[in-house]
Amino acid sequence: MNSLREDVQRWLMHENYSFEEITTKEDNFKIVLKNIGRDSSNLEIFEPKQQMNILVIGIKIQLKANQIVRFLNLNEKEKENLEKKITDFCHSIKAVNKFFYEDGRKKVGVYIVLDKKEQLNQSVFMETLTKIMEMSDKTREFLWKAF
Repeated sequence: MNSLREDVQRWLMHENYSFEEITTKEDNFKIVLKNIGRDSSNLEIFEPKQQMNILVIGIKIQLKANQIVRFLNLNEKEKENLEKKITDFCHSIKAVNKFFYEDGRKKVGVYIVLDKKEQLNQSVFMETLTKIMEMSDKTREFLWKAF
């Protein structure tokens, strides 16, 4: 039986995606597709160590420089309200989200979680890649309009 990592690698190769594998402490494996979608983001595919046979697919959206300046000028309550507004939006489009500070930048991660055995196949996986790119575009547009 193939591991989830091998399946994902095979599916990506079959669709002619180039990718790189990154080692992390939190994940059994993490694969990154660079410069994907309209905004040339990195798409991440990983299996968390805490959740075997769960595949997480997502994109981290970096706030623009002027948005970061505005965000840093917010008080704690205003930051919480903004994050709640973003989380509510992500839930409305059926995405899971997480906030990050990486490389000195505020980022919003938008994810789809494949956690059922019947979802772990090439056709669902490829549909999910398309769907997460659409969701990240919608979230990026929401950020532009809302903040």
